Amino acid sequence: MTLAWLLAAFVAGMVAKGVRLPSLVGYLAAGLFLSLFGVTTAETLVVVGDLGVVLLLFSVGLHLNLRSLLQIEVLGSGGLHLLISALLYGLIFIGLQFAPGVAVIIAISLGFSSTVLTAKTLDGRNELDSYHGRLAIGILILQDVVAVVLLVLAGGGAPTVWALGLLALPLLRPILLKLLYLAGRDELLILYGLLLALGVGWLFNMVGLDAKLGALAAGMLLAGDARSDELYDKLWGVKELFLVGFFLQVGLAGLPDVQGWLLIGLLLLLLPLKGVLFFFLMLLFKLRARTAFLSTLSLTAYSEFALIVAAGAAAANLIEAQFVTVLALLVAISYALNAPLSRLADSLWQRLEPSLLRFERAGRHPDHAPLSLGAADYLILGMGPAGAAAYDYLITQGKRPLGLDADPARIKQQLQAGRRIVLGDAKDAELWAKLDLAHVEGILLTLSDVKAKIIAANNLRQEKYDGFVAALLRYPEHAESLQQAGVTVSFLPLTQAGVELAQASLGQATAPSPKLPES
Repeated sequence: MTLAWLLAAFVAGMVAKGVRLPSLVGYLAAGLFLSLFGVTTAETLVVVGDLGVVLLLFSVGLHLNLRSLLQIEVLGSGGLHLLISALLYGLIFIGLQFAPGVAVIIAISLGFSSTVLTAKTLDGRNELDSYHGRLAIGILILQDVVAVVLLVLAGGGAPTVWALGLLALPLLRPILLKLLYLAGRDELLILYGLLLALGVGWLFNMVGLDAKLGALAAGMLLAGDARSDELYDKLWGVKELFLVGFFLQVGLAGLPDVQGWLLIGLLLLLLPLKGVLFFFLMLLFKLRARTAFLSTLSLTAYSEFALIVAAGAAAANLIEAQFVTVLALLVAISYALNAPLSRLADSLWQRLEPSLLRFERAGRHPDHAPLSLGAADYLILGMGPAGAAAYDYLITQGKRPLGLDADPARIKQQLQAGRRIVLGDAKDAELWAKLDLAHVEGILLTLSDVKAKIIAANNLRQEKYDGFVAALLRYPEHAESLQQAGVTVSFLPLTQAGVELAQASLGQATAPSPKLPES
């Protein structure tokens, strides 16, 4: 059976990739296909899928800064969205003859967005640290808090009094960071990450809370430290592999009856309304239209947590077991609809920007873009290790560089280091339309995501910037795409390092010239 799962997932994933859909859509389809032949989920697949979700939430936690999440934009838009969703879906389920209490529980859970899909989408686009990424994750955390209460009401059991002891976990941060460094950089680091995610998850489970919330909290205990980024990178492949099990599991829920299909159709018709509501609530709190749109797109899907709530309600005999199958297919279809749209988020925004900007509220926005670069003559997009090294070198050459980054936490870090940096998303066409680049001699693209570099270069050339644009490459096959987008010259850091090393060994180089390290 394991071989059948792997084969179906691989074939469906390749087909999805071939038609330019995210591979997770293929995994969902593979699960549905297998269910037609009577294949059901097994304990092995459940364990693998749960591990994938645990590692995903642990990885999200590694990027989180709790202070940046406790914002009125998160609490206001997320809270109002849940309230309005509860009223809307609640009326529908009361009309379908559900008991009022059960209708409210299911209605609130349908107001949730998918933690797994949103986190995976943002992770795949390297946007977990962006303002709109943090906004989306903040709303998801708010929903998770409400979810704990829902689980109790749906028969999942109340947290014990010992749950209060979890408030002391931050006191363990110095010890956990010490162990993080002692683990080194090999497989022991991966084992440490697995142990911490599962261990804290187990503690949460023991006191009556969701183990997945524990994994998120475990990641947050290490967030902000430089070594946590290495741990994140090490766990990436393991997490992606295990998540295949989760998406297969959702697809294996099978097919409902005719009434179930009608309910699925009705709820899918309401899915765009879910997104529209998110968008306008975010605008209500004076967020820019672009931020609201990108956050909304990642949040517009039904949540796997609705399945957990429904399963708890079914176990408590509050609803029929068949309804769980209906929700499973609803969630799977919403994933399949959302995934390709999220992949095209930047293209969709460029098309819809003229129409959506008119809804933006006047005044200063929390995520405002810079209106001026001051006296800067060099602009560095992406202030990770490579960007910081480029900045420092330009300073030694008498230049006036300015950094630009979408990560508020990184901006704070660079400001503390004495570097000039502003908040901004290099993919934001509106940003480049407003900035005067006439006095900027060169722009360095040190972003980690090649798609972001291509979009940024295209935007710069569309705004008639004719200066020098340089970009770092991870893979040589990206060079042509960057050149077509308007990049003047590209650099492969590892290739250059090899050449310099050989030159030094032959006595042809007195000292390595400063190069931009790969971020």
